[in-house]
Amino acid sequence: MLSTIFLAACSFILSFLLTPLLRDLALRRGWVDKPDNKRKVHPVPIPRIGGVPIVLAYVGSFGILLLTSLDGSLAVQQAFPLVWKLLPAAVLVFTIGLIDDLRGLKPWQKLLGETIAAGLAIYGGIHIQSFIGFGVEGFLDVPLTIIWLVGCTNAFNLIDGVDGLASGLGLLASLTTLIAGLLHGDAGLVIATAPLAGALLGFLVFNFNPASIFLGDCGSLCVGFMLACCGVIWSQKSATALGITAPLIALSIPLLDMALSIARRFLRRQPIFRADRDHIHHRLLNRGLTPRRVTLLLYAASGLAACFSLVQSTARNGMSGLVIALFCAVVWIGIQYLRYQEFGLAARLFRQNSLRSMVKSHVCLRGYEELLEAAGSIEMCWHTVRTLGHEFGFSYAALRLGPQSYQEQLDKAANGSWMLHVPLSELEYVQFMCPFELSTGPMIIAPLADLLHRALSAKAAQFSSQTQVIHKTAPTAAESLQTPKESGYVPFIAPQV
Repeated sequence: MLSTIFLAACSFILSFLLTPLLRDLALRRGWVDKPDNKRKVHPVPIPRIGGVPIVLAYVGSFGILLLTSLDGSLAVQQAFPLVWKLLPAAVLVFTIGLIDDLRGLKPWQKLLGETIAAGLAIYGGIHIQSFIGFGVEGFLDVPLTIIWLVGCTNAFNLIDGVDGLASGLGLLASLTTLIAGLLHGDAGLVIATAPLAGALLGFLVFNFNPASIFLGDCGSLCVGFMLACCGVIWSQKSATALGITAPLIALSIPLLDMALSIARRFLRRQPIFRADRDHIHHRLLNRGLTPRRVTLLLYAASGLAACFSLVQSTARNGMSGLVIALFCAVVWIGIQYLRYQEFGLAARLFRQNSLRSMVKSHVCLRGYEELLEAAGSIEMCWHTVRTLGHEFGFSYAALRLGPQSYQEQLDKAANGSWMLHVPLSELEYVQFMCPFELSTGPMIIAPLADLLHRALSAKAAQFSSQTQVIHKTAPTAAESLQTPKESGYVPFIAPQV
């Protein structure tokens, strides 16, 4: 225990002394993060190599311990084989982050380097053995471990958007893992996390709002990777069969932010790696909280998650499920508080079974396109258009193609409609009216208009040589755009496709 305190104290002192020295060096060399009044709103350039003093303090504390006669030095020496195997992976992640801070890297380059580092860690003995009660064996071991390591690494990088947030969350996660190591009697886990907690605490003095130095990618990536490795070691000593679940809960704030970012960008059809201002801390800032209050609030949330993870890690299997269920309920409440509109809309579409409806609608459109392509006369085209109108719930259909015009009131009871007008040429067109109360989705209107324009324009050219005129109740193009007053229609003219 004394050696653990000694490691943490040495790391704290080294970090506390080295951080201002390296901060001043970075200012002189121009290794700073410049404000852009968009995502980077700090008033002055801030050094961004905060990972350097953290790594130096972490490694230096081990060196000092080895020079002493404390009992912990023997445990460190015994852990050296594993340390030497993991060292290349940690150095690679730190180097990737430092190069990105100083020169910049593309997202795919960082992701490739992190994946290689995860592979090195797996070679060094980091393996996820179980997840949510299921054993992980064979071919699932490697990909699941890589996803965990790379995910945690980037999660801390994404959450690093407010002064002191990522470093503070890293400190809380380190302390949680340290306590878990003490509870499970895992000296190696304790020795690995104690100096990390000390280094982050010493750095946080200068990184908390208002920050004079930023963690940078070299810091956030390295801290996330180290905590991910410690989480795997923790899961191997867990008293429950749920394995990596407890470390996942301990790191839930950064991981949740990353998961939400990927999900909402996917729903918005935006690039996954594109930066934005919709992270958890940004949403809290938009709700009127100051940066300091946002940081403290997320500290509290992380502390609550730490309590859940420790209880889950030590509880019996029957209680573990209850803890996880309660934690998921708290997370759900938190997500609702953030008011992400994307997830509310997606959930409503899911409840309405809109996905199956969209698939059915597109299949129907493809069928009607084939019918229009096979139509041998204008009359057959009109029959297909009228049937399509019935299928999609339109209240009125009209077609002018070549010398012939058709129109039909499909639903006389409709009260108030909007209009879809698809011009085929200067005089030719197809029209539909749809009642306001009908839930014909806007996502089907564009494909429908495109289909009608493409298929009927081809048919117009095909039938252009026909001169026979069939007299129906055929208004002119100008007349067809007018709706009788008694019908109550409110027309909307769609733009030309």
